[in-house]
Amino acid sequence: MSMNVAYTRMHGTGNVILVVDMRTGSTGPPSPSRIRELGDEATGPGFDQLMWVTAADDPAYAAQYRIFNADGSEVEQCGNGVRCVAAMLANTGTHTRSFTLLSPAGPVEAQVDDDGLVEVSMGQPEFEPSRVPFVAERREDRYELDVDGLSYDVCVVAMGNPHCVLQVDDVAKAPVATLGARIEGHERFPEKTNVGFVCITGRDTIDLRVHERGVGETAACGTGACAAVVTGQMLGLLDTEVSVRLPGGLVVVSWRGGQEPVWLTGNAETLSEGTIDL
Repeated sequence: MSMNVAYTRMHGTGNVILVVDMRTGSTGPPSPSRIRELGDEATGPGFDQLMWVTAADDPAYAAQYRIFNADGSEVEQCGNGVRCVAAMLANTGTHTRSFTLLSPAGPVEAQVDDDGLVEVSMGQPEFEPSRVPFVAERREDRYELDVDGLSYDVCVVAMGNPHCVLQVDDVAKAPVATLGARIEGHERFPEKTNVGFVCITGRDTIDLRVHERGVGETAACGTGACAAVVTGQMLGLLDTEVSVRLPGGLVVVSWRGGQEPVWLTGNAETLSEGTIDL
């Protein structure tokens, strides 16, 4: 029996997101092997992340969602993906321009601006190593990470998902593919990690490339942008609002510190629509 469902293929800062709106459906998400087929442009529409949107049990939320990487793995949060979900909900006219979504990592406030930009609250950063999770004796601003006999100064934070951030002099020359893959699976990250390579170009501007867990390098990573900014702020190097230049474009991250949520602002644009057979 075939099961066809509609999708909207979108992008947030070049990060390709497949949004499937199952708010009126009852079927569950595809199997990991089917997700891998759908995520590959040779056998499906192709995407970096699949956002599986369903009706929320609690009426306080406009919808809830689950997130799957192109390799079939399920993850807790995706900043570019949630902007696409918010834009889809606003575009379908079923919601006002401001609402709350329920993610696996907790509630996300979203606001779709008239100019098409989407602002989303990505929750509070979590620096406690056990909560990232990261193997360390105590919380520190920086850690020494040994990779193949070389030592790297890294910052570690969770933005609903684990991140490791390294400062580099030039993101164009950063060994994103090789070192990113080695750090992603490093034994000190028991659930693996996303890896950001950041160059701080001013107190309110950074350049960033991200090796995403389960995906590899992507055009953009929303939670990676948040992680790069909040770790730079903790080191006293960045102001409260920072423009983040990614290969796919620009996002803005703002954080006032303490118990405040981190806000991520960027685009969310529709590429195409179609149906997939689950």
